[in-house]
Amino acid sequence: MSVASMLWSVLFGSIGFGYFLYGKKQAAMVPLVCGLLLMVFPFGVSNPYWMVAVGATLMAIPYFYRS
Repeated sequence: MSVASMLWSVLFGSIGFGYFLYGKKQAAMVPLVCGLLLMVFPFGVSNPYWMVAVGATLMAIPYFYRS
């Protein structure tokens, strides 16, 4: 695992934790699930470019999909 992958995984994990807490407090399913996925997906993705692409997509989903 490279340094870039580690830093990106810490960043996305932190943002995912924030999404998770927000979704749990507001009882909103989309941020809750996206937060969980943001915390978990870096374990399966090792390429930093794919990590940024998947992380940015997961971060954008709650913004564009509001229920």
